[in-house]
Amino acid sequence: MTTRTPIEPSEAHVLVVEDNVPNFVLIARMLAFMGVQRCEWKTSGWQVVQFAETLPRIDLILMDIRLPYEDGYQALQKVRGNPKLKDTIICAVTAEASEDQMRRAQKSGFDGFLGKPLDPDRFPGQIQRLLAGEQVWEWQ
Repeated sequence: MTTRTPIEPSEAHVLVVEDNVPNFVLIARMLAFMGVQRCEWKTSGWQVVQFAETLPRIDLILMDIRLPYEDGYQALQKVRGNPKLKDTIICAVTAEASEDQMRRAQKSGFDGFLGKPLDPDRFPGQIQRLLAGEQVWEWQ
């Protein structure tokens, strides 16, 4: 991961890739509580690169692993292959949280891993650390 200037939550542009509406609503509410005002949503991995290209910037992508059409690993490779998005912070978020999945995410090039259910008490700190350029690997 490249060294980067920390981004304040109120200045962050976040893209949540999540096919489960209640999960997205929870994430969006927790982000809003932290002061994140720019939160976008896509329901599948195949839309991510095309949609991200239309935005002025993306600071953080929270990517579910199990997605329709294309999983989070396939979507990650497409994002990393796009010059405009190659340095974007991308964190895997999954209900299939295990040490093995976390290792796979690390090897695949994610910048972090958050296991579901997300902990509302820990989530703000996890996001702040990601926005500061730290890697966050927490599966339980």
